[in-house]
Amino acid sequence: MDRVDVIVIGAGVVGLAVAAQLAKSGKEVVVLEQHDAIGTETSSRNSEVIHAGIYYPEGTLKARFCVRGKELLYRYCSERNIPFRQCGKIIVASKKEQVPVVTEYIQKANANGVGDLRWIEADEVAELEPEVKAVGAVLSPSTGIIDSHAFMLSLQSDIESHGGMIAFLTKVIEIESSGANRIVRTPDFELAAQWIINSAGLSAPELAIDTPDAPRGFYAKGHYYSYSGNQPFSRLVYPVAEAGGLGVHVTLDLAGQVKFGPDVRWQDDLDYSFDSSHFHDFVAAIREYYPGIEPARMQEGYTGIRPKISNQGSPAADFLVHGPDSHGVEGRINLLGIESPGLTSSLAIGEYVSGIVLGQL
Repeated sequence: MDRVDVIVIGAGVVGLAVAAQLAKSGKEVVVLEQHDAIGTETSSRNSEVIHAGIYYPEGTLKARFCVRGKELLYRYCSERNIPFRQCGKIIVASKKEQVPVVTEYIQKANANGVGDLRWIEADEVAELEPEVKAVGAVLSPSTGIIDSHAFMLSLQSDIESHGGMIAFLTKVIEIESSGANRIVRTPDFELAAQWIINSAGLSAPELAIDTPDAPRGFYAKGHYYSYSGNQPFSRLVYPVAEAGGLGVHVTLDLAGQVKFGPDVRWQDDLDYSFDSSHFHDFVAAIREYYPGIEPARMQEGYTGIRPKISNQGSPAADFLVHGPDSHGVEGRINLLGIESPGLTSSLAIGEYVSGIVLGQL
């Protein structure tokens, strides 16, 4: 049986970032991906936002990895010529009752080491974004957008240029941990490794089932609509966050195309079908801060599914790096619940996991 230093399961943005960091450190790395290309699930079905680190409780992995990851990601994009834009965003209070909630984001951000947020009054909101209705907003200048596919292609190049490889159309069906042996089984072969990193996203909880105290996974789907014609915004516009997500917000791609989304719909399976039955609720949520919306210009875009480890109605779970210190199984790390801000956090997660594997943490 062939043996390598590290097997990474999953070629989404986090798996690629982990594998790239380990390959650069000199480890022999193989990435196993069940689909025929990189980043085909959660990594290709999100808002492509570089988050600042605003919403997450102080000291959580989400807060730490988002803030550190933002720094690493902007630097990486600049060095590698990955398309991005630090366009900023506003989080709006569309009514007076929301002002305390929105201003609290400034304190949360400060606690996380993000000190550039500021409150702006309605007249400044109108100057920045004339189409937005708000009694005030918080301006986050370090929020941005990125070409996530170009970023993932660059990570793939990093892996391969440092001797690693990605095996596509390779579904892991079983992981065995026995003493010093950690073995991955696929329909076509078995491969042994010193370390197995489970970065399978939506499938990660299922692959972690044999490690003690691994949580169950849950699915929360979000819908995105595109908006045709003249584009009314120059930066991202977010409402007050909601349970399970950050609210139906305005995001932009690098061409300036506006997208609205995502909402939060809990479900029991990996169904990506677009359900337009809640269209009027979607429009109503947007109209709270964009009264001039023209529903006829909205077109069905795509859906994405968040890999949750907390269920509907439960407090939002933190990222979980489920390693030997947690479950007692040597050579196994499960990356669980890596939803938003996973894209922003990816390089920081890679740095952290590499530290565990290399014995630096």
